[in-house]
Amino acid sequence: MKLIMAIVQDKDSNRLANEFIDANIRATKLSTTGGFLKAGNSTFIIGIEDERINDALELIKKTCQSRKQFVSTPMSLDVSLDGQVPYPVEVEVGGATVFVLPVEDFHRY
Repeated sequence: MKLIMAIVQDKDSNRLANEFIDANIRATKLSTTGGFLKAGNSTFIIGIEDERINDALELIKKTCQSRKQFVSTPMSLDVSLDGQVPYPVEVEVGGATVFVLPVEDFHRY
């Protein structure tokens, strides 16, 4: 048995949750916030049998694609840079960050 923790962008989370339901994969979805863009994410926690890990990873891979997005740079508080105005910068967002961890014991009550 393994524990999969998948951090995905909010835009992909509902589709991924539906894919998990269709594949009969039980998952717990937590609302989380990313540290870099301070944007909403969802973290899925999945306890799964070893033989189904690749199925779950394939669903995550096909559902959570990375994309380009423009974000504003943060304003600087440096007084030597008078007149600095935030401007949009293109960054890659989305996709998924996935951890697969061994599970020593599993109980469902």
